Amino acid sequence: MKAVVYDRTGPSSVLTVVERAPREPDADEVRVRVVVSGVNPTDWKARRGRGDGAPLDVAKVPNQDGAGVVDAVGAGVSGLRPGDRVWLWDVAWQTSEGTAQELVTLPATHAVALPDDESFDAGASLGIPALTAHLALTAAAAGPARLAPGALDGRWVLVTGGAGAVGHAAIQLAVWAGAQVITTISSPEKAELARAAGAHHVVDYRTEDVASAVHALVPTGVDVVVDVDIARNATSVVASVAANGTIAAYATADLAEVTLPVMPLMARNVAVQFVLTYTVSDERKRAAVGGVSHALADGALRVGAEHGLPITRFPLTDTAGAHDAVEAGSVGKVLIDVDG
Repeated sequence: MKAVVYDRTGPSSVLTVVERAPREPDADEVRVRVVVSGVNPTDWKARRGRGDGAPLDVAKVPNQDGAGVVDAVGAGVSGLRPGDRVWLWDVAWQTSEGTAQELVTLPATHAVALPDDESFDAGASLGIPALTAHLALTAAAAGPARLAPGALDGRWVLVTGGAGAVGHAAIQLAVWAGAQVITTISSPEKAELARAAGAHHVVDYRTEDVASAVHALVPTGVDVVVDVDIARNATSVVASVAANGTIAAYATADLAEVTLPVMPLMARNVAVQFVLTYTVSDERKRAAVGGVSHALADGALRVGAEHGLPITRFPLTDTAGAHDAVEAGSVGKVLIDVDG
């Protein structure tokens, strides 16, 4: 089978296409024929490492997310069988096996049923973005722990960076769960994408004051902020959140430190929760997988330009180009066609 590997960290040029034998699934594992592999910022950042060309002990296949068809199952696996369509999550986390290969063997718990009426593109676009969005939307101590229709009824959510992959999923999940959604964008084109995803209100942070726009819509502030860049957005999101609200920060553009105003946060009992999907508790991850699966089954997590997430495609042989596109800030979702 064909696989993309790298044996040292560095630029995308370290990625090479090789032929190698697939691994048979052990107990509680499945082997999946990957149809589409999804690329996220975490994938090129892991490949780049510190940028010093450090050799790896074992050659690694990149990419956490994907979708495909179960090819074989190991002993003890229930609920999945050969021929089942699945979406995959956290495949490359603490392993040498990612989704940029024709066949991947992984724990059965990381392969989730993909409804027959959903595309492999949709399945490969879940994983990191949708699970992160779910974790952020459920970060408040008062709950809910798992999203479902009505779970966010009566709540206001601010999603910063609504045209990004996580922002897109956060808009879709929040709307599906009943929230009123405000999102920030940086251009009219991205505003159209955010509206296509379902956002009720769109604020251009380049031309508008975000906090003023938020308070014009909801004078008391929003209940939850799903934030893409806390180092740069701290002032506006602190000013936008309501008393007893939650700011869920899942990323920043760089490794800058962030300064937060203590008294405004303390006086209003605002919680600041950092979110990293890899290291949350098993309980929270199970809830996120379940909530995302429910939303997917309800048709709430669609992809494509008409749903606010344009797709840019690459062949498996140009995985390097896919990584470069994500690193360059490609709008929408970058996918790799693995099967064919």
